[in-house]
Amino acid sequence: MAKRVVVLFSGEGSNLQKLIEALPAYGIEVAAAITNRLRAGGIARAQAFDVPVVVIDHTRYETREAFDRVLVETIGRYAPDLTVTAGFMRILTPVFTDLVRAINIHPSLLPKYKGANAIEQSFQSGDAVCGVTVHWVNGELDGGEIIAQASFARELHMTREAFEQKIHALEYDLLPKTVVQLLSGD
Repeated sequence: MAKRVVVLFSGEGSNLQKLIEALPAYGIEVAAAITNRLRAGGIARAQAFDVPVVVIDHTRYETREAFDRVLVETIGRYAPDLTVTAGFMRILTPVFTDLVRAINIHPSLLPKYKGANAIEQSFQSGDAVCGVTVHWVNGELDGGEIIAQASFARELHMTREAFEQKIHALEYDLLPKTVVQLLSGD
């Protein structure tokens, strides 16, 4: 029986697409994609692969907890073995973090540069080595146990655009590999 993942996203869905393309070769199905934004670019990406998409507009809920309750209930309908947050731009409450087994891809070498501006902070830092992290989602923003990291040596005169492209290339490789590792070990 195939393992199942649900992917949460807020934007263009490039990591979502990489998962949709890579995971079936390992007997893993992307059972659904859930977004909190009505016009997220990833909606079309998921639909192009016939992956069910659920939009839960976070602006319709008075509290983070109320949104998270609906999110947890929706995820539960798909009975995933793992939930993956891939560019899901929401701070999750214990309503989610205490009930959902989830991992996150983050565009810095944690514990450095937590939060939404990690690429910019990492680029501006001047650090010689930069990269990405996959970690367990817990009650602390980008503070869960690190599962895997990938890094690169920054080139001397690297542009912001080249830096971001390198970060995304690492994400596209590391996230599917980590999902496969975690679910093959179950």
